[in-house]
Amino acid sequence: MSNNWLLLRGLTRESGHWGEFLPQLQQAFPQAQIHCLDLPGSGVDYQQTSPDSIPEITTQIRQQALEKGWLKQKITLLTLSLGGMVAWEWLQQYPGDISAAALMNSSLAVVNPFYQRLRWQCYWKLAQIVCQPDCYKRELAIVKLVSNLESQHEKIAADWEKIQQLRPVSRQNALRQIMAAANYIPKLDKPKVPIMLLNGLGDRLVSPSCSENISQRWSIPLSSHPWAGHDLCIDDADWVIKELQQWQVKLNSLPED
Repeated sequence: MSNNWLLLRGLTRESGHWGEFLPQLQQAFPQAQIHCLDLPGSGVDYQQTSPDSIPEITTQIRQQALEKGWLKQKITLLTLSLGGMVAWEWLQQYPGDISAAALMNSSLAVVNPFYQRLRWQCYWKLAQIVCQPDCYKRELAIVKLVSNLESQHEKIAADWEKIQQLRPVSRQNALRQIMAAANYIPKLDKPKVPIMLLNGLGDRLVSPSCSENISQRWSIPLSSHPWAGHDLCIDDADWVIKELQQWQVKLNSLPED
């Protein structure tokens, strides 16, 4: 497990949405170099047109990492949701770049039906979010969908409203990212580097069974939070960090190849 970390978030979300989790992660792993990249069409690249396929998104993300010099040593990937699909594709295309990968609340079409990858119960809520003209109300609705920590919803929504005002993600790019996720057919080869899965049993956006099915299909370790929602880093950052620390200890105890 490398101390050279790269973090990727999910659909229409960017580095700024990690919020307070980033300094917490850095404090827990003081020797780590922690980097973040935004998916094309999001964050600093919000003016770009997002590719509509995961392989193309992965190629662009990897090129950014190369240009920044972050691949001079192997990376540890930490990803959320759609970022996990990018991680899986990266592991398939360029396995030599990566020492380990932790995927939070992700899904893959080969083992997860569409109504689990995006739970049918939230279709109407998502339609309302898309049609909501008020930025704060829209971000608050998103927070309520991905987080179960109600005491923090209004504060986080206000923070996310500022991000959206500074770096607005267009509806076109949101749709292209959705198309990329929906149409992604991953390869079935189990990656050769260590992988860990984390999920929240209270996830109302992506069914927890998605991570469970991935775990069973490829015999990948899975840790489940008993009540957290889709955005584990909002709901219980301490739990995520504890799981990552335990994973690091386990990996560091393994004999080198």
